[in-house]
Amino acid sequence: MKYLALCFIALACAVHAAVEVEIEEDVAVLTDAAFADYVAENEFVLVEFYAPWCGHCKSLAPQYSIAAKTLKDSGSSIKLAKVDATVETQLPGKYGVRGYPTLKFFRSGKDSEYAGGRTGPEIVAWLNKKTGPPAATIASVEDAEAFLADKEVAVIGFFKDVPQTFLDVAVNIDDIPFAIVSDDAVISNYEAKDGSIILFKKFDEGKNVFEGELTSEDLTSFVRKNSLSVVTEFGEETASKIFGGEIKIHNLLFVKKDSDDFKTIYDQFYAAATTFKGEVLFVLIDAAAESNSRILEYFGLGDEEVPTVRLITLDGDMKKYKPTVPELTTESLSQFVIDFKDGKLKPHLMSESVPEDWNANPVTILVGENFAEVALDPTKDVLVEFYAPWCGHCKQLAPIYEELGEHFKEREDVVIAKVDSTKNEVEDAVVRSFPTLKFWKKGENEMVDYSGDRTLEAMIQFVESGGEIIAEVDDEDMEEDEEMDEGAEDQAKDEL
Repeated sequence: MKYLALCFIALACAVHAAVEVEIEEDVAVLTDAAFADYVAENEFVLVEFYAPWCGHCKSLAPQYSIAAKTLKDSGSSIKLAKVDATVETQLPGKYGVRGYPTLKFFRSGKDSEYAGGRTGPEIVAWLNKKTGPPAATIASVEDAEAFLADKEVAVIGFFKDVPQTFLDVAVNIDDIPFAIVSDDAVISNYEAKDGSIILFKKFDEGKNVFEGELTSEDLTSFVRKNSLSVVTEFGEETASKIFGGEIKIHNLLFVKKDSDDFKTIYDQFYAAATTFKGEVLFVLIDAAAESNSRILEYFGLGDEEVPTVRLITLDGDMKKYKPTVPELTTESLSQFVIDFKDGKLKPHLMSESVPEDWNANPVTILVGENFAEVALDPTKDVLVEFYAPWCGHCKQLAPIYEELGEHFKEREDVVIAKVDSTKNEVEDAVVRSFPTLKFWKKGENEMVDYSGDRTLEAMIQFVESGGEIIAEVDDEDMEEDEEMDEGAEDQAKDEL
């Protein structure tokens, strides 16, 4: 009996040893076997699901470690962990991981989405806000200085009696720390008064004072509009703030920061930006940075067109606008925005020149210039593939699509066509992933999105039925299409 007991003890120790968690730069490395116990044993855990080849994951790694160390050094009970989703294959599916990096916040074993920034301080601020009081209490000038010392942006309310509205806004804004001061000496030190709300920042004018009636909507808008610089440079650290903010009209300056005329152009752009603060977000994009190449591709910009500006609206179909003059002066840049606001500009649609052999092969080549003429021909059914040259799923579809074109090449009332969406845009044809297949029915040109199986047989059936029969895709065969840009629209929105 004693022997059996010893065996059970030894087995228990072996199991425990097998799931012991490795710590790497203050971040717990979790496996399928260790995951459940770790998130159950720790009340608060932020988990990053990553892939070793993912560029954004590599960029996040040092900031993630900084956040982990900051929390550990402060004595926090919050843990940071990571999962290599290419090795630990059970967990990504269980928690709905569809891209990398994906961050999930676990509270007592229950997961929720992480919605903070991607710098060390932003991660810490978000976690502290989620796990502690919505606003810190500051009791002295020294406390206030310490609170502001390492924060790019912070909000302090000076109150003898704290209004609930202030706390409500503090709860809802995850990525900016809030604090409360009631001590007279601290209030006097910051030239405030009872009821003052000041946003402190380490750029532009240094601080902004909230004015007007205190409502959740107005205070939230005040914080969001003033927490970004007059001109914000696009990058990993700012992407979520730029594209997740309230301002949906962005004026983008594409310029090489190492060019001789950079400062002159930037100063003109900055001066124009001050006029539209809170209405239009002015964003700097370094055209010399390789990491921004997909954004330039998304806007159809070649090296010879830089420096230039483009305006984009992020609500709806992400329409782009091009200035009517090439000059980059404060006056011309301001007039560009004014003309947009007055409705004087038409959306700018990219187009290549029509190739000489555009209709020489079974699959017709369409560009912006000839799209309407071919696709909207009322005498023909037209199936169009919108693709990107770098898209892996498009490359897989290519031979099947060629066979489809071959199948219908003798039909005068059917066109099988394709469009390179990285160089051509079509009005009223929204493309958010690659490949996208759209079908225009002859007659009234009704458009049908094709979401069926991408086998030759299924697509032949779809075309022959006039866009009526769409073969369902088996769940086991379904894969996520590649997002616009794998970089451009997402990099312009996070990698857009």
